[in-house]
Amino acid sequence: MAVEVVYRSSRDPERLFMDKAEADRHDKMLELAERLAEVLQKAVPSLSEKQVEEAGIYMAKNRDVFARAFKSQPDALAELLEGETAQ
Repeated sequence: MAVEVVYRSSRDPERLFMDKAEADRHDKMLELAERLAEVLQKAVPSLSEKQVEEAGIYMAKNRDVFARAFKSQPDALAELLEGETAQ
């Protein structure tokens, strides 16, 4: 009988990972998504909770693209329109 080590995200306990670093990255992405959702809800109160959650997760998954866009490379957002990054 083999023993297998798995890691569970503290923010997404249903999801299992084979690698601790991958679980940590997922946790950090979810933490960022949560904070983004809070900011979006404050900025646009008419958005539903589901909408701000989905937008926060989308932005967190594509943080590298958004970071480049915010650093004077707005054309980087074209990647998201073309569907080349995480969905």
